[in-house]
Amino acid sequence: MTPIRAATTPVEPVTVMELRLYLRLDADDGGVEDALLARLISAARVSLETEARRVLLPGRFRIALARWPAEGWLPVPLSPLVGLVRTGLAAPDGTITDLPAGLVAIGPDPLEAPGLSFTGILPDPGMATIVIEVAAGFGGDGPPIPEDLRLAVLRLAAARYEHRGDEADAPPDDARRLAAPSRRLRL
Repeated sequence: MTPIRAATTPVEPVTVMELRLYLRLDADDGGVEDALLARLISAARVSLETEARRVLLPGRFRIALARWPAEGWLPVPLSPLVGLVRTGLAAPDGTITDLPAGLVAIGPDPLEAPGLSFTGILPDPGMATIVIEVAAGFGGDGPPIPEDLRLAVLRLAAARYEHRGDEADAPPDDARRLAAPSRRLRL
């Protein structure tokens, strides 16, 4: 089961202006490097999402299942898990029939152990695919991004700007260190 990003908000945890100020770039340059800075912010966010195992850009994700989980619990690799958007059965022709509310719920710890619990009498999917849409990520409807992760995005984007073309693309130790307290652990 791999969640697929279905929709996202285009708001990064750090703005181009914040990065420009952090780098002490000339404000009168007409924004000639703003597109590059925006891409560096996006790349830094993706690197830190991988490092911290957290979703830093809020969005809606779709999960498709062939059958219901046997134990009534499905761990979801999206942290923080913010809300359940939709649950339904997708027929082979693509039509989705919504399921009644209450069959699927967000687990008790959506930040450290995100998952979905399944209760009640679950309908047999037959040839249909179970489709679950969830909202996840810091910002938006979710909790605010922790300051250490926001600072890590800023520092990593700045390091990539300062050393573009000079070294391999690996997160600097300070960014990794800043992300460490917010890193979700695996068992």
